Amino acid sequence: MTIAITGASGPLGRATAEFVLQAVDPREVVLTTRRPEALADLAARGADVRRADFTDARTLATAFAGVERLLLISTDAVGARLDAHRAAISAAAGAGVRHAIYTSVPKPVPANPALVVADHAGTEQALRDSGLRWTMLRNNLYAHMQTPGIEQAAASGRLVTNGGAGATAYVTRADCAAVAAAVLTQDGHEGQAYDVTGPEALSADDLVALAREIGGRDVELVSADDAASMAGLRSAGLPDEVAQLVTSFGAATRGGFLANVSSTVADLTGRTPTALADVVRAALKS
Repeated sequence: MTIAITGASGPLGRATAEFVLQAVDPREVVLTTRRPEALADLAARGADVRRADFTDARTLATAFAGVERLLLISTDAVGARLDAHRAAISAAAGAGVRHAIYTSVPKPVPANPALVVADHAGTEQALRDSGLRWTMLRNNLYAHMQTPGIEQAAASGRLVTNGGAGATAYVTRADCAAVAAAVLTQDGHEGQAYDVTGPEALSADDLVALAREIGGRDVELVSADDAASMAGLRSAGLPDEVAQLVTSFGAATRGGFLANVSSTVADLTGRTPTALADVVRAALKS
């Protein structure tokens, strides 16, 4: 079985590749990227590194040739990636790929206010319509991305959130990669949509408690509406598009779209998912 990973020079792609290369013969692994030189070390281990650019359909047929099972990692062009994803799915079907696995988001439904939902929902539908066997990996928010905010709250004594009383089941990139590798190297996952989560859903109160532990001081929880949240992020120096994205995830948290906790990591990989608190503590020690 020939396995391929798109975006393999990115953090999730490379992490998944490392797991896959430990599980199968490297000669059965195809790694696609816009920057093949970035994967020279994995090519030296026997992986077949091929150039692929979702915005250049001419590269895709060659990149996917001979591939049976494909991990399609969503690109980072939020709001402008759906056509590229559709092109990749079409090319995969044309190249004879039998099973495509896609990295999506929890609850990609119209009511979910997260700005990434439209891209992911559209890609999921394109996969269902493609005739390919499919698996959706609906990865929750990355735990490591919460570390700066918790550190800032510990330092300032204030944690500002528009997440209300909602909770989020933060997950590590490594756990997401391990799940993706398991689906790539195991049978029986076709037609499944897996929520990939950490071990618990954490509320703003939980994050405040963690900030208090880290800072050794009291930390005030400040609730903000979406407009105030966006203004605060902009004043902190975030670009408008990033501020909008972060605010939308807060709204999704408030609406309960990120709170589901699954056993997917343990069920598919045998490993215990890493808790957010452990991620933050490790980051502070490094």
